[in-house]
Amino acid sequence: METLREIRELMDKSSRFISLSGLSGVFAGVFALLGAAAAVVILEAKSFIYTDYATAVRRTDILWLLVLDASLVLAASFTTAFVLTSRQARKKGQHIWGRTALRLLANLMLPLVTGGVFCLALLYHGFIGFVAPSMLVFYGLALINGSKYTLHDIRYLGVGEILLGLTAMFFIGYGLLFWAIGFGVLHIVYGIVMYQKYER
Repeated sequence: METLREIRELMDKSSRFISLSGLSGVFAGVFALLGAAAAVVILEAKSFIYTDYATAVRRTDILWLLVLDASLVLAASFTTAFVLTSRQARKKGQHIWGRTALRLLANLMLPLVTGGVFCLALLYHGFIGFVAPSMLVFYGLALINGSKYTLHDIRYLGVGEILLGLTAMFFIGYGLLFWAIGFGVLHIVYGIVMYQKYER
């Protein structure tokens, strides 16, 4: 049994990137909630309520502030994920830029880049209310697409993001709220579960 367990661990290391940090998910969720709070402050400072953000972002000054806000959230999340995942990889004897990690990255990036271009097209044509739901859906698809090269638990987060995004499609005007739940709350819950399950 001990030999079989060792063989299974070796197979997992060679076929899946198992060093994703649960804490990075928690931090990403916290950053997302802080970013959403900052967006609310921006909108309120410009005399808009968060449910009216679709009208607000038609103003260039507000749009650029929100883009800067989202960019800071993304940069902070990626930096934290890289640092914590690198540390986790060293503990488990994996290379952060190994073949399996690169396969995971490639499978994540295809839906993410596609979704990013799709969201830019929505902005260009004025379908602003569908941007946040589309971000959630494409992010969920990216997680599911990459799940075969990492911990399978990430698939559940992907399904949750997709369901939330599809629900948000029917509540246009509340995109920021759904965005905060998807990228904030779901990430925190997922991160805590992963930390308890694999890192303690």
